Amino acid sequence: MKLLGYKDRIIDSKLKIYLESFGAVLIEGPKWCGKTWTGKNAALSEFMVADPKGNFNNKKIALINPELILEGNEPRLVDEWQEVPSIWDAVRGLVDKNPQKGQFILTGSSSVNKDTYIHTGTGRISRLRMRPMSLYEIGKSDGKVSLCDICYGKTKDFFTGDVELDKIIDYILVGGWPSAMNLNTKYGILIPREYVKSVIDEDIFKVDSIKRDKHKVELLLRSLSRNESTTVTNVTLKKDVTAKDFNDINIDTITDYLNLFDKLYLLENIPPFSTNIRSSLRVKQNEKRHFVDPSLPCAFLSLTKEKLLENLEFLGFLFESLVERDLLTYVDSFNAKLFHYQDYKNNEIDSVIELEDGEWCAIEIKLGANQIEEAAHNLIRINNDIKKTGGKPAKTLCIICGLSNAAYKRPDGVYVVPITSLKN
Repeated sequence: MKLLGYKDRIIDSKLKIYLESFGAVLIEGPKWCGKTWTGKNAALSEFMVADPKGNFNNKKIALINPELILEGNEPRLVDEWQEVPSIWDAVRGLVDKNPQKGQFILTGSSSVNKDTYIHTGTGRISRLRMRPMSLYEIGKSDGKVSLCDICYGKTKDFFTGDVELDKIIDYILVGGWPSAMNLNTKYGILIPREYVKSVIDEDIFKVDSIKRDKHKVELLLRSLSRNESTTVTNVTLKKDVTAKDFNDINIDTITDYLNLFDKLYLLENIPPFSTNIRSSLRVKQNEKRHFVDPSLPCAFLSLTKEKLLENLEFLGFLFESLVERDLLTYVDSFNAKLFHYQDYKNNEIDSVIELEDGEWCAIEIKLGANQIEEAAHNLIRINNDIKKTGGKPAKTLCIICGLSNAAYKRPDGVYVVPITSLKN
């Protein structure tokens, strides 16, 4: 039975499939993205490890006897399991003893060091990545165009209506946090701002026992925010922190802090694409830096609508972040993967979708409709370069736009679709 008040998520259908295929499923991702509610919606019983009732009595029970808290109707949800890492081995052990599928759903907002549990759970506990809500899940995209259909060239032309720049900026500033879904921008931006305060004041101290410099953590987060949607290196991050804040930080510290941010699911960088482009073009191997939601760099930099309107170039990077947040959720639903492309001839493609059958699709992301012509020319030129050097050409070329008023296929074969009409 559907949980009362539950807002459907794209991950729901995949969770159902995984519960029919594995003994246990771990839903992992940033806090406040809706993991607990999604787990509750699919579960028949639950145990909330971090429930504060009775002076956190649930956690005390789990520490004493982790198997005891796993008793209940299945699927049984165990929320914030990482608070008691021994729960992992207890779940794995029970799934080993009983081959029945769909016994447990685990949720957690930070990853645990592998030395805190014995076995990986491979083959017993599957993993699903959850993110903040996409525009389609929030209801800010009408979903008239399927990304999967675009990848296979199955779309139709139609007008979608004008989109105001103010609205796009609102979507960036507020982000995809479920608790902000029904709030106007004035109040919605408080959610990511409180999120980043919690990260800096509390979360960085909870993941492991390592004591870190809070000020340097904040400096690096601000530097990452300034470099959102770029392939900036750790060396450049070091220089940026030093130049902007006059506070030195070494490379080892940066690496440690970046690993910390990964454990908190703050970052979701886009890897480089090269495996299916069998050409002589040399491909750069830098990841494209991304926060898990575009509202986070806005919060770290205290950005407002007025500030963004004064810096349209940076707004373009944040729009790219918004689109790629949604693309990550969409491609997961049809088992595709998201990459970016950059070679040593200065050829760049914002997003590359690799399909299960090995085909790939090239996507440019542009805020303004006035950029469509240049983006189409860029896609065609790079695709031709790849073909000329013996590589496999893209199956589809597409431009995802912020301010386009129509979804259509251009005479040159390039698709154009507004982000506010896209779904999985």
